This record gives sequence, structure tokens and C-alpha cells, in this order.
Amino acid sequence: MEPETYEKYQQYFAADRYDPKKWAELAAEAGMKYVVLTTKHHEGFCLWDTQLTDYKSTNTPFGRDAVAEFVEAVRGAGLKVGFYHSLIDWHHPDFPIDQIHPLRDHPDAAKLNESRDIAKYRDYLHGQVTELLTNYGEISYLFYDFSYPDSRDPRYAGKGKDDWGSEELLALTRKLQPGIIVNDRLDLPGDLATPEQYQPSGPMLRDGQQVRWEACQTINGSWGYDRDNLDAKPVDLLVRMLVDGVSKGGNLLLNVGPNGRGEIDPPDAARLREIGEWMDLHADSIYGAGPSDFTPPPGAVYTQRGDRLYLHLFSWPMRHVHLPNLAGKVRYAQLLNDASEVRFREVDPDQQAQNTTPGGQPAGTVTLTLPIRPPQVAVPVVEIFLA
Repeated sequence: MEPETYEKYQQYFAADRYDPKKWAELAAEAGMKYVVLTTKHHEGFCLWDTQLTDYKSTNTPFGRDAVAEFVEAVRGAGLKVGFYHSLIDWHHPDFPIDQIHPLRDHPDAAKLNESRDIAKYRDYLHGQVTELLTNYGEISYLFYDFSYPDSRDPRYAGKGKDDWGSEELLALTRKLQPGIIVNDRLDLPGDLATPEQYQPSGPMLRDGQQVRWEACQTINGSWGYDRDNLDAKPVDLLVRMLVDGVSKGGNLLLNVGPNGRGEIDPPDAARLREIGEWMDLHADSIYGAGPSDFTPPPGAVYTQRGDRLYLHLFSWPMRHVHLPNLAGKVRYAQLLNDASEVRFREVDPDQQAQNTTPGGQPAGTVTLTLPIRPPQVAVPVVEIFLA
């Protein structure tokens, strides 16, 4: 795709219904604690009044600094502010054409690259990061995106830490914002790993040691607004993704793409509110919770916070659910959504199954007796008080 194909949109960018206060209110209602805005994506268009390029929101019919309005709104809602910032810039004249550049198959790509100087682009990149981390107060999170040092195209070299000046850029980031969290996409280790569009099968490791991580997921399969994308994830799946992440020591960064007028699409807004309804009742199983050393039964996952163990039932069993290795360790159990008691017992391992009497369970098992009808929530949760 020629850059002119998308650069023409600068003259039509009006976003006349952009109201970040509504975004922030919706994020808070969904149970989020921070919000991350794309300040610049790979195509190079900037949503703030940068002094380093004219390719920015203030030079459009919109005519305003969208980042400044976002920061004010998010802070006003009591949430933390985060920025996504692309290391890549297909608009900048000194950014060398490479394997993912829109001009990679241009017949004159090699000749065009002769005049491009990555050192000049590197200065530009660092200068823009300095603006973002200087002009908007405290920034809690910076999601850099992304490095690709190993090229899959023999015509081009990849881009990594030497191209971005990553060590200097990371030092600059921490100098300007000492308390900031930085991800792992500078081709350097970061504060957290960022699996994208998949859920890890277990805790994430680096050199054999568990690391903090955050899954980058989309609400409907598209990173930006896509009118024709109908691949919306149902609310129960979104909640299960969140729970699954917490159970493995991770978190969820959920992408929502506003439309061209600056509004979050009504179906996406509705799903966020439904997530919020679940979070309102089940926050204790998420905030401050993490993995548990206990092994959950099939079709369920545990999170744990101190002496509270949370059994998230991804499928609702017929009356009984058997919890291994919890015998003598349970003081009380209740459904988290309404605090209604859940009866439990330890069945004799030698008990013979006969008629309405179930057979014994392995030694150490605690059996919960659940109602036939599940609670009317996206994912039912049993709160277990441990001895």
C-alpha cells in the first residue's frame, strides 16, 4: 500500500464526537484501573501537538491535541494514564524501508533507502518520547511497539535495539517518568511480557523464572475500528480470558477501537458494561489476586488472595464439584455473587456408589454441592475461606 493511500485521511480526520470523558467513564465502569491510548501507530500520524512533524491531529479538521484531552479525562475518572507508542514510522522520510514497510515491494525501494538515515529517525523517535513524557504529567505505563531484529525477508535487515537506541531510550523513559512501567518490545527485557492475540498455556517464564505478563487482546478481532468486522467476543469469553490471565500471574490489556467520529461503537460499549457488571460482583477474585498452588478441577480455574481461594467455574457441573487436596483446609464456602452458602463435605474414599449415593473420591478431596441453576453471571465464582 502506497503511503498516499492512508495519508490522505489527514484532511478528513474530524472526530467530531471525540469525548474522552465518556471513554474514561466506560473504562471505570468496566472495572479497569488504567487506560492506554495509541499516541502514534506505525503509519506515523500523531495524536498530540508534536513540534517535530506536521503529520498530527492539530493539522486536521479535528484541530486539537487529543492526547491532552485524554490525559485530563482519564485522570479525572481516577484512572492511571498509559501510552502506546510505535517505534515504527512509515511516514518519516528517514525511516528505512524494511520487511513490514508498505513500500517493501516498490521497484525503487533500494534507491529510496539510499537517502534514509536511521540515526536521524532515532533522534526524532527520542524527541517525540521526550514530548510525551514531559508535557502531560505522570504517565504510568508506556507500551512500545515493536522490534523485529531477525528479518524474514532477505532483501531487508530487521530493526531492533541498535536501530531504536533502546538502551538510551529506556534510560530516558525512566529518567523522565521514574515510576513508569515499560513493556518488553524494545528488544530489551521490560517490566512485563506482552503475549498478543493468544492466552498463554501457563505462567510465563524468562530464563526459567516466572515474569509478570499482560495479554494484549482485542474485543472483536481488530485493533482499530472495522465496520465490517463482526467477530465480536462474547462477554463470558472476555471474562474467562481475564480470569485465566490472573490465574497464571498475568493481566488483560483489552483493545477497543473507536470509530472515525471518535465514539466507542455501541455493541463494544455494551460488552464493556457487562464486564463491569461481572466485576462489580466478583472484584475480590481479580484485584490483588493471583495464581494458587492448589490444582483446580476440570473446567475451572483458581485465583487466590491471601486465605481466600476463588473457584471460577467455566462450565457449570451437575450438583457436585470435587476439589482435590483441600480436605481439612476449608472453613466456609459461598457463591461470590450473592454470598449464598455452598455446602461442602469430605466423602469417604471407600464409599460405594449405589442408587442415589455417589462413590467415594480420592483421599484429600472436598466436594461442593451446588444448585442446579447457575447464577445469572458471565462466570460463576465460589469463594472458599481457607483454614
